[in-house]
Amino acid sequence: MGVPGLLLPTTHFPLPAFFVYAKLMLEEKEFQKKCDAAFEELRRRLLPLCDLHGFDVEAGSGKLELLFEEPEPAKFVISPNTPVREIWISALSTSFKLGWSAAKGAFVLEKTGEDLFQVMSRVVSQQLGAQVAL
Repeated sequence: MGVPGLLLPTTHFPLPAFFVYAKLMLEEKEFQKKCDAAFEELRRRLLPLCDLHGFDVEAGSGKLELLFEEPEPAKFVISPNTPVREIWISALSTSFKLGWSAAKGAFVLEKTGEDLFQVMSRVVSQQLGAQVAL
């Protein structure tokens, strides 16, 4: 049963640490699921506006990009920040960070109480100089 006097290294993780890690993984999966659904719904709502207002929506690598040529060139990026469980929007030289609100069942900008679709309606409207609603 081993060599006398030889200590073999053993690695173990305390049981509570394992369960904390497992809980974080579940939260990450749930975040990704909610994020994917929000992005798909946002893309679906934006597509009719693209033709009407002359901008493009590109999806890929887990993010959405809005590309504007008029009235001036701009690019908005909507992406998940999984480690902090937020959706980040980069638009109009500003960063908006939206966290999940269980009460509202949506990603919300804490400072204003706006959900993802309201924030995007506001920034797209500002960019276009015309009111749009998502």
